[in-house]
Amino acid sequence: MPGGKIAVNRGLLYELDSEAELAAVLGHEIVHAAARHGAKSMERGVFLQGAALAVGVLAADTHYSNLILGSGKVGMQLISTKYGRDAESEADLYGMHYMKLAGYDPSAAVTLQETFVRLSKDRNSSFLEGLFASHPPSVERVNANKVTLAQVGAGGEWGREIYAQKVGKLKATQTAYKAYDDGVKVLAKGNAKQAIKLAKQAIAGEPREARFQELLGDIALSQKNPTEALGFYKKAIQMQPDYFKPQVQCGVALVDLGRKSEAEAYFKRGNALLPNAQSYYYLGEIAEERGDLTGALQSYQAAADSDSVIGKASVERYVRLDLPNNPERYLRGMPRLDVNGNVYAIVENTSALAVSRVQLRIVRYDQRSRQPIEQSRPMFIASIAANSQAQIQVVGLRLNTEAELQSYRVVIEGVELADAQSTR
Repeated sequence: MPGGKIAVNRGLLYELDSEAELAAVLGHEIVHAAARHGAKSMERGVFLQGAALAVGVLAADTHYSNLILGSGKVGMQLISTKYGRDAESEADLYGMHYMKLAGYDPSAAVTLQETFVRLSKDRNSSFLEGLFASHPPSVERVNANKVTLAQVGAGGEWGREIYAQKVGKLKATQTAYKAYDDGVKVLAKGNAKQAIKLAKQAIAGEPREARFQELLGDIALSQKNPTEALGFYKKAIQMQPDYFKPQVQCGVALVDLGRKSEAEAYFKRGNALLPNAQSYYYLGEIAEERGDLTGALQSYQAAADSDSVIGKASVERYVRLDLPNNPERYLRGMPRLDVNGNVYAIVENTSALAVSRVQLRIVRYDQRSRQPIEQSRPMFIASIAANSQAQIQVVGLRLNTEAELQSYRVVIEGVELADAQSTR
């Protein structure tokens, strides 16, 4: 991660079988950090908190990965960046030298890559997908490590017994987390009954994990039972108060129950832990409903930075509020002269929303002072479709040359949203 921080997730620890293999991982990552392979232009510390939180999101919740905003979004992009072949080769080479200097057998770097090649053939876990996206394994890397091993020499500590002792309790939870992963997958396919069964299996294997309670909340929410979901999310918060997602989901459940004033605090807390598009979108809705248009616009604008369905919906919400008050940001006007000397006002609607009753004038400016010297009466265009243009003739104005036309500008004075007019 930026700043030289290295995080090792649970899924990787499950697959290792010695301290030496862990040393191979750390040596490899130390080289990436020291050589600034993933963040050559980033200053230390700016993205640390967001990047650290993003590790957990990437490893355990792909649904939320594209909803992260701000420093977390940048951190996630850096974490998931695919290293180039040269960067990977350099990290493998010097990482093995670091292992040797630290007293570990660099042979573990070979067995580690062999394990990764094997696992890459069966990417059933989101952890593996994320790992191999940024660190693609290959037989070529295995062979390259064997060449390096011949150069630095085998021999050193493996630490299998101490590794087994230290991670024994962790590995005992592997079945529970596998049940959780499977539960998330079957819920995504709409099989809530099987998801409940797997969530309960996970809880039986590791009752201290907040994510498992959160999964039960997600299941209840999918079954249109926000009251039950709220109980599970609150329990998840009690177990892990510094994780953002159950805070956000509590807010969603409360919105479904019509308790938006209570939901607002949870969305704000979720954003405080990790800025995310879902919280900002709902905060925008809440602000809009109470008439706080400035707050609504700020929240929608923040959420719009997400490349997601919620991000796109936030863009539309923002434009709906902003366009009637600032039509010049979305409508472009220009004068046009036809072959007969008639002048037309052309208006292009660059937004994704249809507009109606577009009020405009054509204004003549002094070429030297750039000050307006005369203007037409107000004109109206009945409607303009999204991402389209329309025109209206300026009655009573005729010009002889394009040079004369340069003194004129089309000024947009007002507009209504087409669907807003139809509901009046």
